[in-house]
Amino acid sequence: MKAAWYQRKGPASEVLQVGEQPRPVAGPGELLVRVRASGVNPSDWKGRAGWLGRDEMPFPLVIPHQDGAGEVVGAGSPELESRLGERVWFYEASLGRPFGAAAEYVALPARQVQPLPARISFEEGACLGVPAMTAHRCVFADGPVAGKVVLVTGGAGAVGRYAIQFARQGGARVIATVSREEQARSARAAGADLVLNRLTDDLAARIRAFTGKERGVDRIVEVAFGANLALTMQVLAPRGVIATYSSDAVAEPVLPFWPLLQLDAAIRFVLVYVMDAAAHDEAAVAISAGLRDGWLTHQIAARFPLDEVARAHELVESGRAVGKVVVTS
Repeated sequence: MKAAWYQRKGPASEVLQVGEQPRPVAGPGELLVRVRASGVNPSDWKGRAGWLGRDEMPFPLVIPHQDGAGEVVGAGSPELESRLGERVWFYEASLGRPFGAAAEYVALPARQVQPLPARISFEEGACLGVPAMTAHRCVFADGPVAGKVVLVTGGAGAVGRYAIQFARQGGARVIATVSREEQARSARAAGADLVLNRLTDDLAARIRAFTGKERGVDRIVEVAFGANLALTMQVLAPRGVIATYSSDAVAEPVLPFWPLLQLDAAIRFVLVYVMDAAAHDEAAVAISAGLRDGWLTHQIAARFPLDEVARAHELVESGRAVGKVVVTS
């Protein structure tokens, strides 16, 4: 089969190769999927690049990409044969495994393979997985959001855009922050009630005007935990929750302990790869409902053929893409 892989960490154009690899075989409890599209997540390029000094290869050869979509073409157990021919999206294909979704075929546990409605394209299905599950966990891990105000920082990012939609569907009013107009359009299309430019707007003043309170944000879905702590401390309501999944700019933030204590605040760290099975299953059910009912939408920034997988990684790594970058196979 055709696949992309790397055998050492480094820049995409230097280490990613495209060629032939053995076609995988579905083992017991697994399904074999003919991959039509895979999504490039930040964790995919960070793993390939050796981000934060993690230069050691987990396996001698790695086919990257956690998420994708395609058709079930093989079953490793008789009870799974009824799924042959099913259109699917899948997640965490390369978690703890060497061979992910940047290939024509992938074998993975059946519970990680979810039905994809006929009206949803494979490219759209490849946008789900890690970002949509992360968003669901950030929004709902600490209970319902009906009647609450949710602040989504980085509202045009892959996680942020899904978080806006989940929060709105859950009955919350949503504020999103962005840094340019193209991102603002994406956040508005996702359903944000208020979209603010973090570079030009007085965020605290605008948020207070929207909520009508000095501290009116009940939940924060946070993409830049350390960098945004100053804003958080101005707008987070008593007993508020910060659900954070990234802090790239400030990797080791200093916490304002006493102010957070006086708010009785909670900080939830969300990493999809270590979420328990129940959290994964709850997210999968919610994603499937959104696809079925038509309210969960997706934004694709760019599509690349498998031969150009290095360009796809470079675009995601640059931070310029507004929406998901997918690789077709």
